[in-house]
Amino acid sequence: MMPRDTNHQGTIFGGIILAHIDQAGYIEARRHGLHRWVTACIDRVDFKASVHTGEVIELKTRTIRLGRTSVAIQVLVDAERLDGSWARVTEAQMTMVAVDDAGKAMPFRDSPTPEAH
Repeated sequence: MMPRDTNHQGTIFGGIILAHIDQAGYIEARRHGLHRWVTACIDRVDFKASVHTGEVIELKTRTIRLGRTSVAIQVLVDAERLDGSWARVTEAQMTMVAVDDAGKAMPFRDSPTPEAH
């Protein structure tokens, strides 16, 4: 994490961590289909420990529920401390929804996935 991401106490803004969680959630949802995915909600975020300038974060995702148009995702955020140790710093649960070109929720399991080239 970089100094531009810190608050006046020298720790990383929670909003920066949330932005990374949102991006990681999209990547997990995309594994269920190459569709347009949007964040419907972030149901829960638990900030367990601070992240400091110079530390590296790692985000791990897993699908916890598949719906007809949505995917519930858990995101775990760990930080590699400057001494080399690791700490769980944040946990979140979010829902991503597949949408069509008009922005309407669409069934993602019934729609064809684009062929790989």
